[in-house]
Amino acid sequence: EVQLVESGGGLVQAGGSLRLSCAASGFTFDDYAIGWFRQAPVKEREGVSCIINSDGSTYYADSVKGRFTISSDHAKNTVYLQMNSLKPEDTAVYYCAADSNPRPLYSLSYDYWGQGTQVTVSS
Repeated sequence: EVQLVESGGGLVQAGGSLRLSCAASGFTFDDYAIGWFRQAPVKEREGVSCIINSDGSTYYADSVKGRFTISSDHAKNTVYLQMNSLKPEDTAVYYCAADSNPRPLYSLSYDYWGQGTQVTVSS
């Protein structure tokens, strides 16, 4: 059974940092891409970042480039999203997702999803 479990969300002031974790199980980690997505109230789900575990390629939305960093620990089957210089507009529920061959930041191309973790950035 595929499982993706996010953790690390919380409340932080603008300018602060958080690190999200996505612990994966039930599939061959190295063969899958892991994406991070977010959804704020009354907004569509937005692709934030993706890492292709087979070759380490990374992708970022323009809105987070230079502030967020995605990384993968193959020994722990875990993907991290380091979020720095957080802004109030980063407030959302953050989800990780997995797929063997997705369009990196396109949510509909991912088959497996976690339950999400709330990130709230206060001004």
